[in-house]
Amino acid sequence: MSVDTPAWVRDAVFYQVFPDRFAASERVPKPGELEPWDTPPTTHGFKGGDLLGVTEKLPYLEELGVTAIYLSPIFQSASNHRYHTYDYFAVDPLLGGNAALRELLDRAHERGMRVVLDGVFNHTGRGFWPFHHILEAGAASPYRDWFHLDPEVLAGRRLLTPYPPHDAMTGSSLGYEAWWGLPALPKLNTVHPPVREFLLSVAEHWLRFGIDGWRLDVPVEIDDVAFWQAFRRRCRAVRPDAYLVGEIWGIAPEWLRGDRFDALMDYPLAEAILGFVGGPSLDHGVVAAHHEYGRWLRPLDGPRFAARLVELLGAYDPDVVAVQLNLLGSHDTPRALTVLGGDGAAIRMATLLQATLPGAPCIYYGDEIGLTGGNDPACRGAFPWDAARWDVDLRAFVRSVLHLRAAEPTLRHGSTTAIGAVGSAIALERRLGDERVVVAVNAGEAAVDLPLTLPGISTAGLVPIGPAGSAAADGSADGRVRDGFGRLTVPARDGGVWRVRDDVGAR
Repeated sequence: MSVDTPAWVRDAVFYQVFPDRFAASERVPKPGELEPWDTPPTTHGFKGGDLLGVTEKLPYLEELGVTAIYLSPIFQSASNHRYHTYDYFAVDPLLGGNAALRELLDRAHERGMRVVLDGVFNHTGRGFWPFHHILEAGAASPYRDWFHLDPEVLAGRRLLTPYPPHDAMTGSSLGYEAWWGLPALPKLNTVHPPVREFLLSVAEHWLRFGIDGWRLDVPVEIDDVAFWQAFRRRCRAVRPDAYLVGEIWGIAPEWLRGDRFDALMDYPLAEAILGFVGGPSLDHGVVAAHHEYGRWLRPLDGPRFAARLVELLGAYDPDVVAVQLNLLGSHDTPRALTVLGGDGAAIRMATLLQATLPGAPCIYYGDEIGLTGGNDPACRGAFPWDAARWDVDLRAFVRSVLHLRAAEPTLRHGSTTAIGAVGSAIALERRLGDERVVVAVNAGEAAVDLPLTLPGISTAGLVPIGPAGSAAADGSADGRVRDGFGRLTVPARDGGVWRVRDDVGAR
């Protein structure tokens, strides 16, 4: 089956916004007291960020180099993260309602920015009207087949218990199936035709409204290939270039064969990058406490990182690899800087790799200014808009990397080959036609004289092109290639990007 992925994603830089925590606009009235913006985040507290706040910060995002926004859920919900949907056709009034989304889309599109929404179609909140109907009418409700109800409930011999005692075991005595046994998240019965049609109509509606794609929450929980095939057909009929990206935490080529998703959130790549650049800086306590990182995130040297990259890049069609969502963290992980033990050099190296490998880099809001935080809810703190609280050097570096990527088509569209890996260092070649670019990173504590293999080159120089704040910015690392072989000296805990130039004379 052919693989048709949206061309625009190859050139995109995403920025994930957790709407309640990014920016609050005075134009969105709040119904009552909120959790103070600058206090540590809590599991249930609302800080009052909204979509007009995002709109008002579009100049900030554009200047950073962002061209696409991925919004965590925005539909009406009684949770700050809004994965507990109760109305799929209405933007939460705390976020400004449908009018605020309309303004955000219009202003973003005027700047050439895309907007992707988070689709939560496996489960709902307890306030979702069909579930509420069952609460009121019991087994007599015509919506009883919209959820996975226990036989006793269907037979009318008991009622649902969506609010069990606080000391009840998770998932006990609910009368219905809930996601991970959490009472607040009734699982939808997507096999039921009316449910399928409802969810597909939701996807179509917001694409017609103007969004540019969907990030799909826990899609493996809907173990139904036909549902996702129909989802793709219906979405692409409305928007032929709609981006469909799934939250799947492992390597899963069966989802990316052209009949379901375009891409996945590339957590395996994030784990590899963090393991490589982190080295002794990794916070093993934070890593161990995470449900995925604890199993997979391990220190990697240069050769093992190169081998992992070969595996990841070879797992999918090149047109899929080109649109994978390359992240270093999200609302579901500890902050990357926290994983890396607060090591500024490590986060810069990680960002350099994230932005120069194939796929669309995705910056989790605030990572560019050095926000920290462990597992949920600590990773969901409010963005401090007082620039005195920013790591301005880190932000300048992130901006430089993103602008370099935008200026170099080879970094967005070129092939990728590991051309050197020894000890703590690795070098990659990105190649597009006659243009050849080398990306090198040394995660070790001492400079590395890195051997390179660049077939087809008789004599050439490696000319540093950035980014600012890296080894390649000022030429402090340099190298040459003769007869397809060369060497590049990369300083400790640093990296950079070099252009292969045949017209540089031999020294």
